[in-house]
Amino acid sequence: MANNNQVVGYLPDDRPPFWKLILYAIQQVIVMFPATVAVALITGFHISTTIFASGLATLCFILVTKGQIPLYYGSSFSYIAAIGSLMASEALSGYSLNEKIAIAQFGIVMSGLVSIAAGLIVNFFGRETIEKILPASITGPIAIIIGLSLAAVAMQDAALINTSDFSQLESNMAWIISLVTLISTIIFSIYLKGFWRQIPLLLGPLVGCIVALIIKAATGVDLFRSLPETASTGIFALPTFTLPIPNLRAALAIMPIAIATIPESTAHIFQLDVYVNDLAKKKGAKRYPLAEKLGLNLIGDGIGDIVAGMIGGPAGTNYGENISAMAITKVFSVPVLIAASLLAMVISCFTPLINAIYSLPLPVIGGLEIYLFGAIAVQGIAIMIDRNVDMFSAKDIAVIATILIIGLGGSFSPFFAEGIPFFGIYVPAIAGAAIFGILLNLGLSISEWRKRE
Repeated sequence: MANNNQVVGYLPDDRPPFWKLILYAIQQVIVMFPATVAVALITGFHISTTIFASGLATLCFILVTKGQIPLYYGSSFSYIAAIGSLMASEALSGYSLNEKIAIAQFGIVMSGLVSIAAGLIVNFFGRETIEKILPASITGPIAIIIGLSLAAVAMQDAALINTSDFSQLESNMAWIISLVTLISTIIFSIYLKGFWRQIPLLLGPLVGCIVALIIKAATGVDLFRSLPETASTGIFALPTFTLPIPNLRAALAIMPIAIATIPESTAHIFQLDVYVNDLAKKKGAKRYPLAEKLGLNLIGDGIGDIVAGMIGGPAGTNYGENISAMAITKVFSVPVLIAASLLAMVISCFTPLINAIYSLPLPVIGGLEIYLFGAIAVQGIAIMIDRNVDMFSAKDIAVIATILIIGLGGSFSPFFAEGIPFFGIYVPAIAGAAIFGILLNLGLSISEWRKRE
């Protein structure tokens, strides 16, 4: 106990001095900011609303978990494909942006119910039950599909091809900007140290914007985007809030994606358990049984989706970036996360910052997308490696193979633009692949269980 004062760090119950608390909170917001904003930019959701929803959902997560789990909620890349394809579908072509967002919100709210159901199952039956229903041979391929199905979007944005009118010079300049953004983001994420390594998604686009400014001055090619007509010119303005519109297509498209986020959320709570209890041991403090709160964590995650979906924010999950920041700084204080949540909500009302984000050149976003979407697919492979999926097992090969082909084939074929036709209804490709994979795995598993008996 004599060495406790020499151990630097704050446990979940600790409250740092006010000035330190504010600085730590700002750091958590900075770490969350790039990825959360990127999701809004890519999906077309309102940036200010997305940031506000992140803060509000985190507060609700902390409330539901009774301040026992120090995690920050942010927008998830896993849902981008489902949300993006839904909002770009022909069925919604006649709707306004806010109407499209409202329809997507319904699917986001419903996806929260999936996470809550998973949490309740864990609480009542144990973690092994979830692993039987959603083994890595299902969640891994789904994550791969989510990332790869967005490959065309990333390339189109990087080359400026998805815009209606562009010159060859503009396209060439777009490639320069997107490649600089991509390569600088990769370099920052690999070679920077400490705190700076946690914000490559902020630094990379910043470099891309600087290059875009140089190109504008040298060639006259201006690739910065015009602000929407609805953009506010004042200093402060409330975010645009919308209410969900019930829609079966939205539910079918977005709900199954929650399946892919469950392993991610599970890994985060186990990571946090290791970091927090290592600090607690060094400080001679009580043990924090965070790993035992997996069910509560999933329920809180689902509540976060419902809260975000109810006001117009994208679906999300607890952020690994913020866990990394906490692990590096040894600051696991829940009061810090509460302050970060409130700070994010205030920032969402700061108009000059929101308008600056809106004006980012599309090639900057495209360069970022190439890296991020590929990383989502790689995480799917990592899930299967981490869980020791037997790639020589006939059952696992069958489940993985069918999920990949149904999901990718349905995503890329123009014949399935509205979804995979199935007895009069159109099932979104990723949802169809997930549902088929779950049913196939359960059917084959039952056969295996009977053989063992």
